[in-house]
Amino acid sequence: MVSRRELAGQITFGAAAAALLGVGPAQAQSAPQNSFERIMSTKKLRVGAVAAGAPWWVKDQASGQWGGQFWDISSALAADMEVQLELVETSWGNAVLDLQANKIDIMFGLNPTPKRALAVDFSGPVYNSALVVIGKPGFEPKKWVDMNKPEVKISVDVGSAHDQVISRLCPQAQIVRFKSIDEATLALRSGRVDAQCIFWQGAVRAVKRDAAIGKVIVPQPLFGSTSNAAFRRETDKTWRDFVNTWIVYAQGLGLIRTAVISSLEKVDITLADIPEGITF
Repeated sequence: MVSRRELAGQITFGAAAAALLGVGPAQAQSAPQNSFERIMSTKKLRVGAVAAGAPWWVKDQASGQWGGQFWDISSALAADMEVQLELVETSWGNAVLDLQANKIDIMFGLNPTPKRALAVDFSGPVYNSALVVIGKPGFEPKKWVDMNKPEVKISVDVGSAHDQVISRLCPQAQIVRFKSIDEATLALRSGRVDAQCIFWQGAVRAVKRDAAIGKVIVPQPLFGSTSNAAFRRETDKTWRDFVNTWIVYAQGLGLIRTAVISSLEKVDITLADIPEGITF
């Protein structure tokens, strides 16, 4: 039988040995790396990218080359961290799941809805945004309440902020959900819906490409949101805090605004095309 004195000696010796090995008395293995540590040790930053997401993301299907505002922003972030940018294709609807599954380290362009905030962490605003609709020819609602009717059909990309917000603003309308923004636009073009709910950049681009689909409408009251970056929820907030610091730095240098304007120009959108009352 081991005496109390001998037991105490064994505990003390074990604690000392653990200290020499660099571990705490309650753990024999090192703690798993947090996101910031993994990025810096592997020198790779995994960013979620949406192929059908212009002007936020643009992918040339022939060459595989990426572009768009979040390509510019992600590239600048990776360069400042001195790491390699690695893009992982996802969708706006699947991005939260990909963050939770540790497939990506960050997802730009997610609006911080309460539902998403239950599952992931968010950065501060990268820039301000506004929700609008593209109304088919002859359908020009002036207010959100004008669309909150059972006979009105509105298309959205499933799981997106467009989906979540319009479902709250117009619960009586028929919300028709599609896998992508482009599919939701196609439904509008083919006359299957009366309007598409979308953030202003995508709306302006769609009408600029095909004026016959309808008109960009800014329903009142103006619904403002923000475009943020999302992260996998971790106890250690070093990665989120670093990105918050970087965003403020990039905003101060004008990098964010330049990236947005440049991405709009690449899809033939000028500042004159932006609807009245929209700021970013």
